[in-house]
Amino acid sequence: MGIYPGQDAPAMNAKPPDLFAPYPLGPLVLKNRMVMAPLTRSRAEAGNVPSGMAPTYYSQRAQAGLIITEATQAGPGGQGYISTPGIHSDAQVAGWRKVTDAVHGKGGLIFVQLWHVGRISHPDFRGGELPVAPSAIAPRGIQTYTAQGLKPIPTPRALETREIPALVEEFRQAARNAKAAGFDGVEVHGANGYLLDQFLEDGTNQRTDQYGGSIENRARLLFEVLAAVSEAWGSDRVGIRLSPGGSFNDMCDSRPEETFGYVAKRLGSLNLAYLHLIEPSRSLGERPLPDLSARFFRPLYPGTLIVASGYTLERAKAVLQAGQADLVAFGQLFLANPDLVERFKTGAPLNTPDPQTYYGGDARGYIDYPTLAGKGDAPQDDAY
Repeated sequence: MGIYPGQDAPAMNAKPPDLFAPYPLGPLVLKNRMVMAPLTRSRAEAGNVPSGMAPTYYSQRAQAGLIITEATQAGPGGQGYISTPGIHSDAQVAGWRKVTDAVHGKGGLIFVQLWHVGRISHPDFRGGELPVAPSAIAPRGIQTYTAQGLKPIPTPRALETREIPALVEEFRQAARNAKAAGFDGVEVHGANGYLLDQFLEDGTNQRTDQYGGSIENRARLLFEVLAAVSEAWGSDRVGIRLSPGGSFNDMCDSRPEETFGYVAKRLGSLNLAYLHLIEPSRSLGERPLPDLSARFFRPLYPGTLIVASGYTLERAKAVLQAGQADLVAFGQLFLANPDLVERFKTGAPLNTPDPQTYYGGDARGYIDYPTLAGKGDAPQDDAY
């Protein structure tokens, strides 16, 4: 299989895309091309139910053309971090319904991101059982935060072939639950070294069954999950997030252009809502531009392409005008600026994110960032 060369998108005669103009996304119409990226905040309550503050947090950011929620466990075995929400119980679905109602009440659209962390977990989250993965390969030098503090991640157990259909079914049911919770669609988390990415990349997948070896086999689980989720929603309400060339969670692939080029071309035939790319970061020592950037994937994927990787307003405008992406996702900027769209439009100064409040805690650094119209919501005693 040959390497797919990156190339510039063909010249467009139409007016360059406007970051603030509406965008048709399947049956939906986004009010702008700005996407709120999924951001783990570790504030779920007992039972991995979305926090009582979550409806405020997400609805504050309903100016975004599309909100993608924090990563959410499709099943109880998919957790790897403390206080992350799920969407596999009635209580969790009810908690997410409050979020979607609040976002829709502000005129926003919201997808839920479905994940399974695979080997990036600990027995504390799995009733004493080892984490599962495609192969029994431990991530090097990685710890996870549990209720008893940081603990090293152990060597996972390789999933047996007969166990995999149940994982696919977890995603299918989670997609159905997302519909019951009132979401507008779902994003499958295939990035950042979690389970689906672990199956895809050969640095973590050394299987010899139908889920290992060739690129087609290593991608099998990803496409089985997408098919299951699409059965529940229709493919045009389903997105997929990938991190080609990413090294987070000790990930690597021997031929990433071939691996991700194959996946992107095959995704192009599925009529998905979008492909969401985390572009590699030079600062993290990952493959720099243009190897695995939007420029590489644009000729391979004809559908809606979302890019994410520390984008500023200027970079976002540039990638749209170059025709290399259709939508741009912003993470930390939306975290600290609920009214980011308005601030970008008016040239107003931006709030500075507070890393000390990213994960866990109370309302501070969560729903109290000030907006141009006034201050954020004050901390509430019952929100802790």
